Amino acid sequence: MKSAKILVINILLSSLVLSCKNDTSKNVSYGKSNDKSSLEKSIERGKLVYNDLCITCHMANGEGVAKVFPPLANSDYLKENQTESIRGVKYGQKGEMVVNGVTYNGVMAPMGLEDDEVADVMNYINNSWGNNFGKEVTVEEVTKVTK
Repeated sequence: MKSAKILVINILLSSLVLSCKNDTSKNVSYGKSNDKSSLEKSIERGKLVYNDLCITCHMANGEGVAKVFPPLANSDYLKENQTESIRGVKYGQKGEMVVNGVTYNGVMAPMGLEDDEVADVMNYINNSWGNNFGKEVTVEEVTKVTK
């Protein structure tokens, strides 16, 4: 009987120790612009953000809706206006813009994203659908972008 109690106590203590273990797989590292695995992880997280919030207007293929929602795929605006694009994702956007020769004049509401989420979704967009801008958008870079 005494050994059964000791066994139960050991099992409970082992469970407690294991449940308190620091799970480093959930730690996230941002801002390492030359670390390819950092960029790959950011792109993966950004795809989740995109699929939650952006896909409705910009579509799964990033082509948007003609004359209503601008394309992100092969977007000259995105390539040439990274800071403005970050600002648009971070704070929303309204007014005229020309993307691939087509004028858009709509409103994109602010999505309420944190700076790390903005960096992630920008990295996903910058590396999808023919876009390959070669530079990782960092949280520090996003933080510097103001209204």
